[in-house]
Amino acid sequence: METALKIAFATTDMETVNQHFGSAKSFAVYAVDRDDAQLLEAAQFGELSQDGNEDKLSVKIELLNGCAAVYCQAIGGSAINQLIVKNIQPVKVHEGSKIKDLIADLQNEIKAGPSSWLAKAINQYKAPDPERFKLMEDEGWDE
Repeated sequence: METALKIAFATTDMETVNQHFGSAKSFAVYAVDRDDAQLLEAAQFGELSQDGNEDKLSVKIELLNGCAAVYCQAIGGSAINQLIVKNIQPVKVHEGSKIKDLIADLQNEIKAGPSSWLAKAINQYKAPDPERFKLMEDEGWDE
């Protein structure tokens, strides 16, 4: 799964997305590619409230470093901004959405033609095409 994307889910039961990002007690982090998914990590946090305290966000965002997306029930504007800067796409879903269903939807999207955020995430992990300069030269580009 060398081309797999890391995807996080805000969850308390490791089966459903049932947490607000800022007060999430835990995240399930999966490696997901077009055909497979495997749990990489189950990260746990202490009791956190939705109190506007920004310090608790930095710990979560650091944990999600390298993730392409985080699925959550709700998320505040400050957290969205901090995630976007780290190239992590926040995805809001309905309470109780099943993680296995979200993974299947993501895999189907990868196969069918990814949305803009997903295409960007996939391209971050691709090596540059070694033929790109030859193609440019064939098109008439010159130094």
